[in-house]
Amino acid sequence: MSNLPLVGLKVVEIGHYIAAPFCTRILADLGAEVIKLEPPGGDPFRGWGAAKDRHSVWFSIHGRNKLSVELDLKRDRDVLLRLAGRADVLVENLRAGQLERLNIGPDVLHAVNPRLVIARISGYGQDGPYRDKPAFGAIGEAIGGLRHLTGHPGGTTELPPPRCGISISDDLAGLYAAIGLLSALWQRDAIGTGKGRIVDVNLVDSVFSLMEGMLPEYALDGRVRQPAGATLPTASPTNTYPCADGRWLCIAGNSDLIFARLMAVIGRREMAADPDYRTNGLRCDNRAPLDAAIAAWTRSQTAKDAEAMLEAADVPCSRLFDIADCAADPHFRARQAVQDVEDPLIGRTLHPGPTIRLDGERAEDVVRWTGPEVGAHTEHVLHTLLGLPREQA
Repeated sequence: MSNLPLVGLKVVEIGHYIAAPFCTRILADLGAEVIKLEPPGGDPFRGWGAAKDRHSVWFSIHGRNKLSVELDLKRDRDVLLRLAGRADVLVENLRAGQLERLNIGPDVLHAVNPRLVIARISGYGQDGPYRDKPAFGAIGEAIGGLRHLTGHPGGTTELPPPRCGISISDDLAGLYAAIGLLSALWQRDAIGTGKGRIVDVNLVDSVFSLMEGMLPEYALDGRVRQPAGATLPTASPTNTYPCADGRWLCIAGNSDLIFARLMAVIGRREMAADPDYRTNGLRCDNRAPLDAAIAAWTRSQTAKDAEAMLEAADVPCSRLFDIADCAADPHFRARQAVQDVEDPLIGRTLHPGPTIRLDGERAEDVVRWTGPEVGAHTEHVLHTLLGLPREQA
C-alpha cells in the first residue's frame, strides 16, 4: 500500500491485552510494518470476547495488518535484539520495569540501535510512588477522575458510578503513545538528531488529560465538578430524553436560535419567548421545567420520529445508537467506518474502518489482512526478514 503514509516504518510490538496493540493497530492501518511478538500460546487477549471455531472475533480487529511471531522473550532474547536492530519503533505495555528485568531495557536496546524510538505504556508510568502498582483500564478511569464524573447525580441512587462501557483508559494511552512516538520520529529524522527517544505514557495520565478546566477551577476556589448525569451543566437544553418506544434521544439545543427552533417543534413557542429562557445562562438556571417540557414531547414520539422532526428543523439530535444501529447506518457505511471483511479464521465479519483518512481516499484497502493465527508469520520474520538459519526457528 505505497500510498499509505507510514509505509517503510518498522515497528516491533511487545504488547498484550489492549493499550500497546491499539497503538500499533493505528500504525499498521497507516501502512507501518508491525511485528507483533506473542508469548507461547499467544496474546491473552485472544481469549477475550466472543469466539468462532475457538478463534476470538475481537482479535480479528486487534491483530489486523500485523505480522504475528511467537517468541519467548526469556529464551529468545537475541531474536528480539535482532528485530530491534532493524526497527524504527518498539512499543511495549509490560509492567513498569519489566523490560529491565528481562535484560532488554532501553539501555540494552539503544546499544543495539541508537535510533530506536521506544514507546512504553504502563498503568502509572515508569517512575513515581505508584510505579509498581498493578493497573487495568478501570483503575485508570478511577484514579484519573473519569469514574467520578460518570456517576449519578448526588442523592439519585445508591448504585456505583458506571464504567464508560469500553476500555477507554487503554485506548487513550494507545493514542497518546502513537502521537508521542511519531513526534520522536519527527525529531529524529526531520529535525535530524538521529537519536531514538523513550516515550513514557500511562493509563492514569491519559485519562487525567481529559479533565478539561477542572484543575484550574479547583485551584481558583476549591470547586470540584460533580456528576451531572446526562445533562451538560454549562449549556441548556442539552440532555437525553425518553421516547415512546423505550429508546433515548439526545438533544443539544444550546444556542438561542436552535432553542427557538426546538421549542417550535415541540409546540412550546411561548417558552422561547419567555424572559426566563432568553439566554443560555437563564436556561441553565431554569433547567428542570425546560427539560420536563421537552421530555413530555419526546415521550409522545418514537425516537426515530422525534429525531426526524428535529433534524428537519435543524436541531442537533441523535438516537442513542447501539452497535446494531452503527452497523446498519448509511453514513457509517458510506464512509466505510463499517466494512465487510473476509477473515480466514472466522469467516465473513465486520471491521471498523480507519479513523484517519488522507486526501479523502476511500478506505476499502486499509484492512490488508485480519488478525492471524498465533505465530503465523514466525518463519517469514525470522528467516526472510532476519535471515536466521532454519535451525534457529
